[in-house]
Amino acid sequence: MMFGLGTIINCSAIIIAGIAGMVFGNHLKESMQNTLMKADGVAVIFIGIAGALSKMLVIKGGTIDTTGTMVMIISLSFGAVIGELLDLDGKMTHFGEWLKIKTGNAKDHKFVDGFVTASLTVCIGAMAVVGAIEDGVHGNHSILFAKAILDFVIILVMSATLGKGCLFAFVPVGLFQGTITLLSSMISPYVTASAMSALSFIGSILIFCVGVNLVFDTKIRVANLLPALIVACICTVFPL
Repeated sequence: MMFGLGTIINCSAIIIAGIAGMVFGNHLKESMQNTLMKADGVAVIFIGIAGALSKMLVIKGGTIDTTGTMVMIISLSFGAVIGELLDLDGKMTHFGEWLKIKTGNAKDHKFVDGFVTASLTVCIGAMAVVGAIEDGVHGNHSILFAKAILDFVIILVMSATLGKGCLFAFVPVGLFQGTITLLSSMISPYVTASAMSALSFIGSILIFCVGVNLVFDTKIRVANLLPALIVACICTVFPL
C-alpha cells in the first residue's frame, strides 16, 4: 500500500469538510452560527473530559480512585513554562496570519482563530502519533482512516461557524503526521503503551482547554501548553 496514504486521506477529509462546512455556514444567520459555535465548544469540552477521566479514574477494591494527578500537574506546569518561553502560541498565530495573506483571505477576521482552533483540535492526541507510526512502519492506515472520519465531522461543524481558516488545518496535520511517518522507524521503539496513555491523558486536557476557549470566549494559550505532551511522555520513564 502507498506510503503515507493515511495522512493524505486525513488531509483530504479536512479539506472536503472545510469546504462543505463553509457552504453550509453561509446559509446560517449570525445568531445561529454563534449558538452552533457554543454547541461545538460544549462537545469539545466533554470529549476532553471523557478522555482525561478515562485515564484518571481506576477501580480499586470496589471503589473509584484517581491516578496520574502528579503527572498532570508536572506536565502542564513545565509544559506551560517551556511553551511560554518558546512563545508557541505567538508563532502559530503568526503562521496563521501569514497563511491568511498568502491564501488571499486578508480581510477574513475569523481566519486565524479558526485555523488555530481547528488545528489544535485535530492535531492533539495519540491517534495522530500512533496512526502515523503504523502508517510508516507497517503500512497500516486504519488508525488514520478512522481519525480522518472523526476530523471530517469536527472540521465540518467548526468551519460552518469559524470559517475558512478551519479548512487549512490540513497544513499542520500534514506536516505533523507526515514527519512522524517519515521518522517512524526511529520513533517507534520509544512509543510505549505507557507513553501513549500519558499522551492521550494530557492531550485530552488540552482539548478540554480548546473547548473552554470556544464556549467562554476566553484565551487559554493552548499552543503554549503543547510541550506538556512531551513532558508527560518523559514522566513515564520516571514514574511518579
